[in-house]
Order: sequence, then C-alpha cells, then structure tokens
Amino acid sequence: MFSESKKGKVITETFPQANRIEKNTRITGDIVSDADIRIDGKVEGNVKSSGRIVIGKDGFINGKIECVNADIEGKFTGELLVAEQLSLKSSAMIQGDVVVSKLSVDPGAAFNANCTMKGAEIKPLNKSVAEPEKAGKTA
Repeated sequence: MFSESKKGKVITETFPQANRIEKNTRITGDIVSDADIRIDGKVEGNVKSSGRIVIGKDGFINGKIECVNADIEGKFTGELLVAEQLSLKSSAMIQGDVVVSKLSVDPGAAFNANCTMKGAEIKPLNKSVAEPEKAGKTA
C-alpha cells in the first residue's frame, strides 16, 4: 500500500508555530521568540517577538513589549514598542508609554498612555492656509 520512499519522510514547516501562554499560567521573566506569541495568562517581564503579539481578553502583561504587530484585548502596563500596527479591541486596557507606526482603537478601549507615532513626518501647514492672504492690499 505504501512505498518505501514515503516512509520516514520528514515534512518541514514553512511557517513557524505560534507560542501560547494559556489562561491560569503565570510567568515571571522575559520571553523572546521569532514566532508569534499569544498570551491569555499573566506575564511579569519583557516580551519580544519578530512577529505578532496577541494579548487575549484574560491576558495581562506588566513590562515591555517589542514586536512587529500587536493585537490587544486584555490588559497591558509598561512600555509598548510596535514597529507596524497596534490594534486595541474594545476590552483592551493600556497604561504606559507607546511607540507605534499605525494605531487602531475600537470604541470602548481604555488607552491611558503617552503615544508617539513614527513613520510619515508631519509637514507644516501651507502658509496660505495658516495665514490670511494679503493679496489685493496696497501700502
């Protein structure tokens, strides 16, 4: 039924598996991963990922987060550094300092943070908009 050539063949995954901290799990210390991380438990420490960090509704992190993208439904206190997009769901509660490129906040989310948005520079207003025109006036 099966040929010998198919026996013992190892299938390699092209996508890294996501890490998961389940509800009722408490971690004190730092977490570093190249893969995505989902946290439904509690973390006291720093979390760093080369991918996405998701804090579920029951999740809580007190520390520093560094990641590419983040989706937060739970609670976060500390410093949050997101290279691309931060999405806050309606149940999210954020306190601390945030540096992000893009920010999405659903109605109901508590966002009590100092926020710095990086990316496109803010250009000064055109003088014709900022100052009334003086055309037509003679001295």
